[in-house]
Amino acid sequence: MHIPKKKIKISKSEPINIFFYYLKTKHSFHLVDPSPWPLVASLGALMLATGGVLYMHKIEDGYNLFLTGFSVILYVMFTWWRDIIREATFEGQHSFTVQRGLRLGMILFIVSEIMFFFAFFWAFFSFEFVTRF
Repeated sequence: MHIPKKKIKISKSEPINIFFYYLKTKHSFHLVDPSPWPLVASLGALMLATGGVLYMHKIEDGYNLFLTGFSVILYVMFTWWRDIIREATFEGQHSFTVQRGLRLGMILFIVSEIMFFFAFFWAFFSFEFVTRF
């Protein structure tokens, strides 16, 4: 029995690679590419914190390390947000499902912060006003 092979439709703008045609996504979610920005941001935060501690202990180059860490953090913020904006607008990778997920994630984050501060101040005021020693 002869099984006919499927014909693969490849546009002329895409490179022809018939071995990986099955990897095209068939869902509306955005799978992010590997990014160097989390590692660079953590190194900048380390430099920022170490420089701040060295500066407070009056060690000579602490202020320079603090400023370097601060500038690295600002650079990472600019470039990481630039990449996210590029993914959303020019590449069109943020579908309606992704936008809804981002919106829901931000709402849940804000609600969790409100609940944390409510619990923190509840514990503080109950300890301050209802102490029994």
